[in-house]
Amino acid sequence: MTDPTRTAGITALVAGVAFAVLDLGRLPIAFADDRAAALLDPLLRTFNAAYFFGFCGLVLALVALYPLHAAAAGMFGRIAFGAAIVGTMTMAGDMWFDGFAAPWLAEVAPAAFTVGSTPILEIGALLSYGLCALGWLLFGISMIAARTFPVPLGIAVLVCGIVAFRSSFPPYGVPLGLAVAATGVWALRAARRPAAA
Repeated sequence: MTDPTRTAGITALVAGVAFAVLDLGRLPIAFADDRAAALLDPLLRTFNAAYFFGFCGLVLALVALYPLHAAAAGMFGRIAFGAAIVGTMTMAGDMWFDGFAAPWLAEVAPAAFTVGSTPILEIGALLSYGLCALGWLLFGISMIAARTFPVPLGIAVLVCGIVAFRSSFPPYGVPLGLAVAATGVWALRAARRPAAA
């Protein structure tokens, strides 16, 4: 039978590292003078599209980690878990657009990148950013309150969740990826402890 702590550890470690690496691969976007031209670069285009799947990996990490502290986290933990899932998926939607639709726009309507955005796009973007940050902040608080994870890990997830408000712009997603990966490392060590005992 598979140990859920070990499974959670592997899932969080792989998802966190992949997320951080994919965001680092997008770093040229932060320095591009012409964003439309940058989005047409094949390598950058690949990293940008793959970053959407990085958010999907974070959702899998949440699903794997949550059972490790669900009982101790109680109702607040359930709310925090739900908020983190919803927030991560709203950012995944934002990144799907950036990864797949934005390069198409750069090809067929490059002027779209030089005109101001509409209020509905700004509201949608702020909603994505805010829900992502709020979800991970709450999940970090639930980790601290339940005491099923080390407090420094909960603090790291909380702080990196706040930083993830800007995770659509590299490298602001890297800290959250590293915090999730560190939680995975802790879970893998915790899974080894009973076997050693």
